[in-house]
Amino acid sequence: MAVEGEVKLLGFWVSPFVFRVEWALKIKGVKYKYIEEDIFNKSTLLQELNPVLKKVPVLVHDGKAIAESFVILEYVDETWKQNPLLPQDPYHRAVARFWAKFAEEKILEGAWNALCSQGEEKQKALQQTIEAMEKIEGELEGKQQFFGGENIGYLDIILGWISYYLPVWEEVGSMQIIDPVKFPAITAWINRFLKHPVIKDTLPPREKMLVYFHQRSKALGSTSHG
Repeated sequence: MAVEGEVKLLGFWVSPFVFRVEWALKIKGVKYKYIEEDIFNKSTLLQELNPVLKKVPVLVHDGKAIAESFVILEYVDETWKQNPLLPQDPYHRAVARFWAKFAEEKILEGAWNALCSQGEEKQKALQQTIEAMEKIEGELEGKQQFFGGENIGYLDIILGWISYYLPVWEEVGSMQIIDPVKFPAITAWINRFLKHPVIKDTLPPREKMLVYFHQRSKALGSTSHG
């Protein structure tokens, strides 16, 4: 049975959280209207649709707004049943959610903190991020294709930023988190993920990202040390 209602996505061109939602919608084959937001000059529409956080992404389906990428992914998976993202088994669903939360708190936040800091603080954030990455490497070992099996699933989408954003952050921050020798399973997964048609056709321009994250890390670094 077809799901009715117009679908809109409010996003920002370089947000990894927005790309999660885009990837999920494309994998599901859901048609949607994309609305670019200026997160530094937030529109009235964004503030009306997400009055609590005033952040992207916001998914609007049939006039109803849903915020936060983790929440949106589950909504998309429950609403459009084709090409399921989360495992069908309750235990495996719980495991996927656990690793998603772990990676968000330990790897994404850790890598971002390392990018925006210097000296001892940077080294501490780097070490903690690498230690967390070791846990993900262990979880990925032995898997043939993706975390979700033969096809990209929920955890692949949550961790997808690692494939494209993390190398940019490493270059901008003059740091290394993904050592191919230390993380062969993650490195192989990154290559498979980036070759997937849905992924490779939606990524933002790398040079533009480098400029943006240079500016952001410099601004945030000077603020935290001001």
